[in-house]
Amino acid sequence: MKITGTNKDGNKQPIRRRDFLQMAGLGLLGTVALPSFQGYRSVEISSKLKRAKIGVQLYTVREEFKKDIAGTLNRLADIGFEAVETAFWPEGITLHQAGEYIKAAGLSVSSAHIELPFGEHKQVMLETAAAFGCNKMIWHGWPEDKRYSTLEGTKELAHLYNEASQFANSNGLQFGIHNHWWEFRNKIEGRFVYEVLLDTLDKDILFEIDTYWVKVAGHNPADIVHRFGSRAPLLHIKDGPAQWKDSLPEDNPDPMTAVGKGSQNFPAIVAAANGNTEWMIVEMDKTATDVFEALQESYNYLVKKNLAKGKKPANR
Repeated sequence: MKITGTNKDGNKQPIRRRDFLQMAGLGLLGTVALPSFQGYRSVEISSKLKRAKIGVQLYTVREEFKKDIAGTLNRLADIGFEAVETAFWPEGITLHQAGEYIKAAGLSVSSAHIELPFGEHKQVMLETAAAFGCNKMIWHGWPEDKRYSTLEGTKELAHLYNEASQFANSNGLQFGIHNHWWEFRNKIEGRFVYEVLLDTLDKDILFEIDTYWVKVAGHNPADIVHRFGSRAPLLHIKDGPAQWKDSLPEDNPDPMTAVGKGSQNFPAIVAAANGNTEWMIVEMDKTATDVFEALQESYNYLVKKNLAKGKKPANR
């Protein structure tokens, strides 16, 4: 297998097999895997590597939904997205109606963002799964829970997540959690929150790694994806400056760019995942350009670079 990369000067050069095995996270040379990979902006990896499918988080088009739900979903399908990850729907739209809209557009549901299944939200989780034909239920995780500021509080939250997972499993569903920046920014007794969660959560809880917030928190997303391995079958794929700003806790991020036009190194992330990613879910919390153009550019980038498997060829 010949592996080449593009270095920081834009020139192609071979990558030593030893370095690639480190970068891809095969575990043959320890865990100091990815620093040598950070300079590479593209990598030609064996075609035998399993490619993730491409979805889109519907939070990206929340404003467009207010005008035309059916038209918005049809445009996403036309781009080539195979599935959507659901979030919130305009007032008055039932889960059943939402499911019918998705089905009519020829889309499936990769995963659904939900509230934690306690009290009335238990039934909502079950209805969500039935309406969307989806078994991956993801706790969206917003806003920051202040219990993440202490070890005791983090373990308390982990216990709740374990309970949520047990309820999901008992109903034939999978439970997962989606991160923001605080799990990778907050340290408690010398360890990051995410490290405590990895050690404390039941092994059947899946992680949906938001690669953008990981970078905002100051980590190399490829390192994190490598560390989570098969426990992170879902990745949120978004791009932009990915820098900390004090307005983030007020839900005011910098505008995001089309995937491939910001600061993220997605070839490194894909190599680090080593085929463990089932879905790459494109999301933009905020854009300065037309959202559909940015989504088309994102889809094109992932397909043309052979980083993920599209339902349609990139059309431009």
